[in-house]
Amino acid sequence: MSRVILHPGALRGRRFVPPSKSAAHRALLCAGLAAGESTLSPIDHSADMEATLRVLAAFGAKARWEESTLHLTGTAATPQDPATIDCGESGSTLRFCIPVAGALGLPATFTGRGRLPQRPLNTYLDLLPQHGLLCESTGGLPLSIRGSLEPGVYTLAGDVSSQFITGLLFALPLLAGDSEIYLTTPLQSAGYVAMTRRVQSAFGVVSTPTARGWRVPGRQTYRARAFSVERDWSQAAFLLAAGALGGDVTVLGLDPDTAQGDRAIEPLLREFGAALSWEDGALTARPGPLHGIDIDAGQIPDLVPILAVVAALAKGRTRIYHAERLRIKESDRLTAMRAGLAALGAQIEERPDGLVIEGVSGLHGGQAAGYNDHRVVMALAIAALRADGPVTVTDAEAVRKSWPSFFEDYNALGGNADVLMG
Repeated sequence: MSRVILHPGALRGRRFVPPSKSAAHRALLCAGLAAGESTLSPIDHSADMEATLRVLAAFGAKARWEESTLHLTGTAATPQDPATIDCGESGSTLRFCIPVAGALGLPATFTGRGRLPQRPLNTYLDLLPQHGLLCESTGGLPLSIRGSLEPGVYTLAGDVSSQFITGLLFALPLLAGDSEIYLTTPLQSAGYVAMTRRVQSAFGVVSTPTARGWRVPGRQTYRARAFSVERDWSQAAFLLAAGALGGDVTVLGLDPDTAQGDRAIEPLLREFGAALSWEDGALTARPGPLHGIDIDAGQIPDLVPILAVVAALAKGRTRIYHAERLRIKESDRLTAMRAGLAALGAQIEERPDGLVIEGVSGLHGGQAAGYNDHRVVMALAIAALRADGPVTVTDAEAVRKSWPSFFEDYNALGGNADVLMG
């Protein structure tokens, strides 16, 4: 098990963050379903990207790396031999690709590691067999599918993970007839669905909003193209928070007009009292008199770990709610952040759907568990900047899931992180 020893300090400087993992997953899938070669850049060699590429290889696509550029040749003819597909720990890979394999008529068994085998799939297990796909599972992974999806009306709740909706949006255009996605409850994480539709449109596939969902024409074709992957706001949140907590950090290359829901980090940090400013397309975060706020996390679950860190060091009370879905991520992130911050002296209470945090002026050194969760490890690394002594965080290697160079970038901005393997 790896661990990282982090010393107090401040991050200062200018840095690009990785390309958006969410946008990259979507672009990879569109390109993998398109006949011909697409060029995607920049793409990080993260564990989640490799998981999606394994699925696309099973679909018949071929990938070639050229530094941070991926040349991906899609396929118009999917192999029909049964495939066993390892999705690693990537929930996006798994939930996006199950209905796509069904639309292609590819018999497949999906497997995974870490907490992925326990993450819920009931939405698909209930829905997809109604439309021609046989699913064999005990509730999680492994999951075996055979048969072919059929067009029709796909009815599901809008407050489940948006990954299920995105998977349907990817798959239904491939069917021989038109379909409809009908939501029985209001949509959560709407920004992720908007991103899906935006990336699909770039590859020539469209859907039309309705009063309760989307109409998805069938017989559509994904078209190969060159695609530029935007930078990741959810990753930028860690560096922007570091600036707000006592540094001076400029994040380069962010799109202020993005569909990424985690773009909300900018107005949220402003509401906390931090000083943020745009100049020449770069966003800078500096300290301000931070105070507690109320945060509805229903649309921005991935921001909760780093928001909890800011709240722990903001004067007064912060309440984070509608965050119950964090319990079924790579870790139970509510428990993980409560335990990690409390170990460093934060005043934090865990609720069924969130956290209540009373800010303190500083944290103390100590040890905190990373729970093998990339967002927990990175959030605690930012918290350690405001400790009065060294902080040791376990499971440092978890950052490979989404930001393999996180600690290199952290140190390049003036941080002091010493990663110890074994």
